[in-house]
Amino acid sequence: MENLIENLIIEFVKNYAKEQNTKTKWLTPIVGFADSNDPEFLELKEIISEKHLTPKEVLSESKSVICYFLPFSKEINLGNVKPGLASETWAISYVETNKMIEKLNDYLSEKLGEMNYICSKIPPTHNFDKEKLISNWSHRHVAKIAGLGTFGLNNMLITEKGCNGRFGSLITSAKLKPSEKPNYEYCLYKYNGSCKLCIEKCEKQALKINEFNRKECYKVCLTNEKVYEKYGVADVCGKCLCAVPCSFTNPSKNLNDKLKDKNKE
Repeated sequence: MENLIENLIIEFVKNYAKEQNTKTKWLTPIVGFADSNDPEFLELKEIISEKHLTPKEVLSESKSVICYFLPFSKEINLGNVKPGLASETWAISYVETNKMIEKLNDYLSEKLGEMNYICSKIPPTHNFDKEKLISNWSHRHVAKIAGLGTFGLNNMLITEKGCNGRFGSLITSAKLKPSEKPNYEYCLYKYNGSCKLCIEKCEKQALKINEFNRKECYKVCLTNEKVYEKYGVADVCGKCLCAVPCSFTNPSKNLNDKLKDKNKE
């Protein structure tokens, strides 16, 4: 079942770009699964907000959560490096990917429904408190529980394919095998203190080592939204995840592999 769902997601994304003639190009998605009873879901009520939902609060019949990462092409990332406004391509990719996530979850719900499973869909974005700027369902945090990666200093979830993309999730009554979780930090700063490039890229200094000023960050996002409103709701920035070591890969992997080999000697 897990392989079937993964293949459905991969094929959908591949075909979507062609059928919809999108400007956005996506690389092959990464898929993970979480047990709805994983205690980490309850921990999110303390980490994020007491209002953060658990899978069973959304769908009482829930047994699993399907999570996926949709990596953007490298060109989209590197095109957003220039200081100032987010690039037009970055804004378009955000809007187009959100639309695709909605369609993908509709598709998965239909396919699982044919197998008599129930699903509950969560919006890809804008399901957050506009005052506190805190989400009631964080796709990134849920994806972490599903083993897709670890958080970087930039508050992005770093996967084996980096953090250059978007996350989606779907709650289902299907019983799926939980994915294995990482046992080390993918972020170079958290791994060995060797990188703080994402902080340097934050022009408004909203991002610091032990602090994140989400309101300052969101002001920048709202500025971009006004500029690119003709494309849809593009309240984005993304400078802190562009052209950094974790943009396209897990930068700690080789270091960790060498450490394991050394410990075996």
